[in-house]
Amino acid sequence: MKAFALTVGPLQENAYLVETPGGAVFIDPGDEAERLLALAEKASLAPKAILLTHAHFDHLGAVAPLVEALDLPVYLHPLDLPLYLRAPEAAARFGLAVPPPPVPIQPLEEGLEVFGFTVWHLPGHSPGHVAFLREGEVFSGDLLFRGSIGRYDLPGADPKALFRSLKRLLTLPPKTRIRPGHGPETTLALEARTNPFLAGLEWEA
Repeated sequence: MKAFALTVGPLQENAYLVETPGGAVFIDPGDEAERLLALAEKASLAPKAILLTHAHFDHLGAVAPLVEALDLPVYLHPLDLPLYLRAPEAAARFGLAVPPPPVPIQPLEEGLEVFGFTVWHLPGHSPGHVAFLREGEVFSGDLLFRGSIGRYDLPGADPKALFRSLKRLLTLPPKTRIRPGHGPETTLALEARTNPFLAGLEWEA
């Protein structure tokens, strides 16, 4: 099963088009809907849904136009619904604009199986942050990056929860491929060895 990535928008967010047993899905389509639609056409994939790791505006700026174009359901953890509904307001504080994302959403929860992924609720960067797991890889949103971790100074963030989520992520096999919300791909083995934020893992459980 293939996964295609596009770096989109002014915050250089990684949007994904992923082939799954239940059909193709967009994960975190942050901006530039036209490019994402062109990618799907070039790949001969017909997207069936939008999956969001969380509801910060840079991860959902293309949701409204994609739903309008393809009539897709949007999956999101309900704890991030307030952020989702306020995304245009949040973007405006950065001098940016995103169209209001559509409701209702399809709720995600811990352990849910959706389009061949297992959902892990991994809060900290936001209250409803999730990751999408399938064998050998994780779409980690803004939890873990190459050499860094997600911010925990934003509204709704919780540093202790973020560190607990990172420790849980590191229970996966070292070879697990990490497809993050920003920056280049990495592996858990590389991050455990080199990421300064993971050194020692001496965090409260």
